[in-house]
Amino acid sequence: MNPDHASFPCGDITLEGIWHLPRTESPLPCVVVCHPHPFYGGSMSNNVVYAICRALAERNIAAFRFNFRGVEQSGGSFGDGNGEQEDVRAVLSFILESRYIDAGRIGLAGYSFGAGVALPVALQDNRISRLALVSPALSDAGWEQIKSYNKPNFIAVGDADFVIPLKQFRKHIQEIPATCRYQIIPGADHFWGEHIKLLAQKVTDFFVDGFGQPGSDCE
Repeated sequence: MNPDHASFPCGDITLEGIWHLPRTESPLPCVVVCHPHPFYGGSMSNNVVYAICRALAERNIAAFRFNFRGVEQSGGSFGDGNGEQEDVRAVLSFILESRYIDAGRIGLAGYSFGAGVALPVALQDNRISRLALVSPALSDAGWEQIKSYNKPNFIAVGDADFVIPLKQFRKHIQEIPATCRYQIIPGADHFWGEHIKLLAQKVTDFFVDGFGQPGSDCE
C-alpha cells in the first residue's frame, strides 16, 4: 500500500488529499480523516491523522486524509469551521466516485478541530455510517449533538488532556446513548505522543467491528 495523492473540487476551489488503499479487487469500506486546526499547524500530515490512516489500511479499510481549505495546496481560505464542513462533503462525493469504495460502509473521523467539523457533517449526511472523534473539544451544544446522533460512534480522549477537562468529560459521557463507545487512555494528552499507536488501534478496532474487515495484504 503506497499513499496516492489526489485533487478534487469543492465548489469553486480545489482541495488536495491522499488515499491509503489496501490492495484488493473487492469494494472496500472507507474512512475519511479530518485534521486539527490549521492555525496551530494542523494539516493532513499530522502524526495522529497519518497513524490512524495507516492503521486502517493495515486492517483492509481504505482511508482518505485531506487538507482543509487554505491549508498547503488546498485552495481557498479558512472557513471558521463552516467552510470546512463543505470540504468534508466534497471529500465524501469524491471518494464515492471510486470503484474501490463500498458506498454502504463509509466512516468519518476527526481529531481535535477536525472532530468539531466532523460531528455536524455526520449528523446531516446519511452517507456516513460510523463516526470517531479524537480529543474533541466540544461545547455544551456539541455534546447535545452527540446525544442526538443515533449511529455508532466512538470518542477517544487522554486523561492528561489539557484542552478537555476530564471531570467535565466524565459528566457528559454518562448522558450519551448506547450507540456511543468511549475510551479514556491513561497518560495521554491532547497530542498523544507515545500513545499514538494505541489510539490508532482503538479507532481502527471501532471501524473494523462495524465494517467486518479481515486482515490486509497491503505493503
